[in-house]
Amino acid sequence: MDRRQFLTGFAALAAAPGAAYAQGPGAAGRTMVAQPEAMRRLAERLARLEEDGLDPQWYGLNPQTLREPAAVARAAGLALADLVQGRVASLPGRIDIQRDSNPAALNAWLQQIADAAEPALVIDRASDSIPDAAVFKAGLAAARARAAAGWPSFPVGGRTLEPGVTDEARVTALRERLVATDAILAASPGSGPVYDESLQAAVKRFQAAVGTEPDGRIGISTMALLNRPPEATVNQIRVAMDMRRAAVQRGRDRRIEVNIPDYRLRVLEDGRTVMDMAVVVGRPARQTPMITTRVTSVQFNPPWGVPQRNAKEDLLPRFRRDPAAMSQRGFRVFQRVEGELMEIDPTTIDWRSINPDRFPYYIRQDAGDANSLGRLKFIMPNSDDIYMHDTPDRHYFRRADRAQSSGCVRLEKPMDFLTLMLDGMWDRERVDRVLASRATSVVTLRRQLPVRLFYSTVTAEGSELRVRQDIYGLDQAYARAMETRTRVPGVPMAAAL
Repeated sequence: MDRRQFLTGFAALAAAPGAAYAQGPGAAGRTMVAQPEAMRRLAERLARLEEDGLDPQWYGLNPQTLREPAAVARAAGLALADLVQGRVASLPGRIDIQRDSNPAALNAWLQQIADAAEPALVIDRASDSIPDAAVFKAGLAAARARAAAGWPSFPVGGRTLEPGVTDEARVTALRERLVATDAILAASPGSGPVYDESLQAAVKRFQAAVGTEPDGRIGISTMALLNRPPEATVNQIRVAMDMRRAAVQRGRDRRIEVNIPDYRLRVLEDGRTVMDMAVVVGRPARQTPMITTRVTSVQFNPPWGVPQRNAKEDLLPRFRRDPAAMSQRGFRVFQRVEGELMEIDPTTIDWRSINPDRFPYYIRQDAGDANSLGRLKFIMPNSDDIYMHDTPDRHYFRRADRAQSSGCVRLEKPMDFLTLMLDGMWDRERVDRVLASRATSVVTLRRQLPVRLFYSTVTAEGSELRVRQDIYGLDQAYARAMETRTRVPGVPMAAAL
C-alpha cells in the first residue's frame, strides 16, 4: 500500500465504535476499537502536535473539528503518516534527504492505531521513534518558549562595538538582548555603559553557539545574528526532526560524512567516530552541493586547472594588481590559438582591458607549496567536480565561520586523512618521498570508502541541541515545503495537507 492509498483510505475512517475503514484496494475492512473517552484523549494528543514540530492545522484540526470524532480519526491517520515517514519526501538538490519509506512499516502503524484501545499512545510511540527524540522535543519546547517571550532588538548599523568601549545606548541594548538567552549573564547581568568583560564573555558564548567568530566584536554579522527572530531557530529544529523520520540507516561499515553547515568531517565505523576534523566548505555564493559517492583515488602534488568562474571572479582582479606575483605563485595563462592551447606570459597582457564576461584565457596553477589545492587531492567522482583537498590557507581552520571555499572541501588534517585512506597500502616514508618529488601522481585506493556530503544545522550533543547557521537557506526552503506540501488527491479539503 503506497502513501496515497493509505491517506485516502484513512480519510474514510470514522471514530465511532464498529465503524469500518479501508486499508486500500483489495484490503479487508477493519474496525476502530477506541471508545469515546479514548477518542477524546486522541484529540488532546493531536492538539499537541506542535511539540513534534507539526502543525495541527495541517490536518484540518481546530477547536471545532477537535470535537468531531470523524475529523479526529482522519487527522490521526494523516499525522501518523508524517510522524512515521516524514512530511517532506524530497526537495530539489537535496539528495541527502533519503527516506526508508517502507509501505509495510506504514501499514503496521496503521493497523496499530486502528486496533488500539488508546490510539493516542500510538501517536506517542510514533513521535518517539526518531533518534534523540527527547532531546529534540525539549530543545523545541525551549525554543518555542523563547520565541513566545521574545527578546529586545539590538540597533543595527554604525561602527563595530569593540570590547572595552563606553557606549551607553548600545551596551545597554546588548546586555538586555543577551540576558534573554544567556543564563550565566542573566544570573549576574551587571550594569553601566562599559562593554565589560562579563558582557564580552556572554557575546563570545553567543558567537560560538551560532557558529561565527567568537572574538567579542559586534560587527554587522553579529548584529544581524543578535536580531535573528527566535522563530527561525524553532523552524530549524522542526526541520531537523522531520529529516530524521524514516531516515535511511547508514549501516556500521566505515564511511565518511561531511556535515556542511557544521563544518565537520567524520569517519564513522561500527557506531564510533574514527576521525573528526574541521573542514572549509563553499561560501553561500558558491555552495558545496549535496553528494553521495566514494573516494576512489588520491592525487599527490596536484596542479589546479582553475574553473572559468574562479578565473574571472577571483583571479582576474589579482592579475590586474600584480601579474608577476601571480606568475611567481605558479599560475600560468593559456589561450586557444587555431585550436591549440598556447601559453602566454601574463606580464604581457593588459589585464585591465579584459572583460570578465568574455574571459579569453585558461589558467592553471602548477603543483607546489603555494598551490591552492595544497599537496593532496582526494578524488570522488561526481557531476559537480567537487573533491576534498589540502590547502596552504591554514588560517581558515581557526575561524568559526568556515564557509569560505569555492565549493570543494578543504581538510584540516589532510595527512591523517591520507593515512586512513591508504589503509596500509603505503608507509609514511613512501608518502614523504612521493610528496618531496613534487611530481604529480595518482594512486587508486584499494578501499574506496563511501562519502556523503549532507546538510543538518541541528545536532544532538548529549542532552543538548547545537544549532548552527542556515548558511545556504536550505532549512528555510524545507520549512516552506512543510507548510505548503501539495494536497493529496482523494482526501477531503478539511483534512488535506
